[in-house]
Amino acid sequence: MTAASRATLLLVDDDELIADTLSYALAGDFEVITAATRAQAREALLRAAAPPSVALVDLGLPPSPHQPHEGFALIEDLLAFDHGMKVLVLSGQDERGNVQHALTLGAVDFVAKPCDPELLRARLRHQLRLREIERTRAGVADELLLGTSPSMVALRALIAQFAETPFPVLVEGESGSGKELVARALHAASRRGPLLTLNCAAFSPDLLEAQLFGHARGAFTGADKARAGFFEDANGGTLVLDEVGEMPLDLQSKFLRVLEGGEFYRIGETEPRRSSARIVAATNRELRELARSGAFRQDLFHRLSVLTLSVPPLRSRGDDWRLLLDALQRQYAGSIKPFTLAADADALLAGYAFPGNVRELRNLVIRLGARYPGQVVDAARLAPELELDYATPPAPQGMNLRARLEQPGFRLDQELAALERGYIEAALALGHGNLSKAARLLGVNRTTLYSRLGRLGLAPPDS
Repeated sequence: MTAASRATLLLVDDDELIADTLSYALAGDFEVITAATRAQAREALLRAAAPPSVALVDLGLPPSPHQPHEGFALIEDLLAFDHGMKVLVLSGQDERGNVQHALTLGAVDFVAKPCDPELLRARLRHQLRLREIERTRAGVADELLLGTSPSMVALRALIAQFAETPFPVLVEGESGSGKELVARALHAASRRGPLLTLNCAAFSPDLLEAQLFGHARGAFTGADKARAGFFEDANGGTLVLDEVGEMPLDLQSKFLRVLEGGEFYRIGETEPRRSSARIVAATNRELRELARSGAFRQDLFHRLSVLTLSVPPLRSRGDDWRLLLDALQRQYAGSIKPFTLAADADALLAGYAFPGNVRELRNLVIRLGARYPGQVVDAARLAPELELDYATPPAPQGMNLRARLEQPGFRLDQELAALERGYIEAALALGHGNLSKAARLLGVNRTTLYSRLGRLGLAPPDS
């Protein structure tokens, strides 16, 4: 296999012997880039000609190699840099909680050390095949925007309503909820030109400015030729700025000028240029709070948020997860034989918080399909794949709560009943149908739980 045909693999491990051994073992299949720390991994991403297709990371990294926190943070960094990157964890810190949290964050697999190099190679190749399937179906955004929940019906209606307007659109939502799909759907429903995406968190401030505005020849060290920026290349089309909340303050003022008049300057030039690119800004942060704290310009926030699309978290979308699960099984049917959920597994997922949102569900479908192809998956098989001790975050004071209140037909009683039903069903699944165990998990007595089952129309289990 030639270097040109090999996929790039980012290997992050502070053990030099392990890094050298794996680099040698995998060199026939991958162009391997190594890093020993989270900071070195970020630098390697910036230097790479293209984002790595796959990453293999240890959880225990300096400065705290006996704790998993740096590894968890790196998983988030890598997926912020490229949502499509396949991140696998290779670590000796394979306690169940670490495995579950890594998978919730978006890792697609967890391999315990020590590992068989051939098994590791096979799992990496498997993820490459899945990545290729996803890339070939990248235009099928509608399938993962499906759903019958009121929040998704309203979101699709707003996408259609905003599609032809020339104004900026702010797409808000939690990590993994599908903001990039929403941006693509918004562009697809318009009649604009090219669609380009730039991740603001993936570049240093100086590099981000050059990426956005372009530069003249000799504008800075290494600028051996003039280069157009994303504003210029996206002229007449759509420019998606992902993680816009990470844009440095001094760059925000220049960005604001483009939004207000379409005018910008390449770095090192004095002649203004113009762009009619439609800006779609995406963020998983509360820009309103950032603006109040001074970390984001107030005027830029108000300019961006004239039209806002709030992507709901999967846990607030009712039974949409079932539609998504079926769609994902269809998507991967060529590589993974579909599985079937048993009734207790279905109940467990119905009450699960999905902290990693749609991305977590996608990776769950891949793992279950690989481990139980064509089989029935019950709660005992499913539970180890979920982060069941995840605490559902409190109702946000910003984007999601406001969006829900503004949706047609909102009823507080229905919202609270759905939340209560989810917790009760999850507790019953964890307690294997035992009413007393479920009551203890919920912090109520058995009689109270029995009466709530009746009020919600849930059949009490035999216990």
